Amino acid sequence: MPEDLAGKTRPSVGFIGLGRMGTQLAANVARAGFPLMVWNRTAAKAEAFAEAVPCRQAGDPVELARASDIVVTMVSDGEVLDAIFDDPVVSALAGGILIDMSTIGPSFAVEFARRLRAGGVEFVEAPVSGSTQAAADATLTILLGAEADAMDRALPLLSELSAKVVHLGPPGTASLAKLAINNLIYGINQCLSESLVLAERGGLDRTQIYDAFLASAAAAPVMFYRRDAFLDPGDVETSFTLALAEKDLRLTTELADDLGSPMPQAELNHRVARQAMSAGLADRDVSIVAEFLRLTANVDGL
Repeated sequence: MPEDLAGKTRPSVGFIGLGRMGTQLAANVARAGFPLMVWNRTAAKAEAFAEAVPCRQAGDPVELARASDIVVTMVSDGEVLDAIFDDPVVSALAGGILIDMSTIGPSFAVEFARRLRAGGVEFVEAPVSGSTQAAADATLTILLGAEADAMDRALPLLSELSAKVVHLGPPGTASLAKLAINNLIYGINQCLSESLVLAERGGLDRTQIYDAFLASAAAAPVMFYRRDAFLDPGDVETSFTLALAEKDLRLTTELADDLGSPMPQAELNHRVARQAMSAGLADRDVSIVAEFLRLTANVDGL
């Protein structure tokens, strides 16, 4: 393995999933000096990334796994993760570790970890909390679910990608924590959308009332970095799609049913997300909920 300036070996890293968040994370892996290979289901994204960042592009996941000590994934859901890591890929990574930074359900994480371990691969779940800008700045919080040995192997890499790593327990625990945290964020998103539209309908200026929200006791970090998205929904770059939010809310409400934990607000948020997706807004930023409420005033079922 290559050495860094302090003479310490740097494990080879394979990165799968070059979306908005994954691109920033993978760039930081390379910036930290880890030998990097990338693969993406849409090959053009991997090609563009490899032109901009010093790394190699794999032809398929087997090639990437065979060349890597650690594989990092940032994909849309557990089904995609499971499909990528079929038996040949797991065999190619035997002796290594997989760090998944996606948002998946805790039951899936436990079963997936068991399947990988049977193939000689340790699993570390490391979902993140923070914006794409935080990913670029390496100031994310990483929630860690891993056994002790795997955690020790993963921490040198994860510490380069974040401001804080919170170890919660074995695989499954970090996914549970991520869903709980995201549920708070989606609750803020829904309440902020409702309050903003209410104030507008009462005659207040959108920018002025939003800035009043930010100066109030209710202000939360997510409200600051989503300010532009809420103020100008027609001209903002999507940082997190409504479709991904709906997926998280589905996982959360399904988990709540399994645990017998009442979550009426999460159920409301999920219903509104599904309705907004049915209106053609699935690929828009999650803040589009406010615009959806503006467009659907007096519609039954909201």
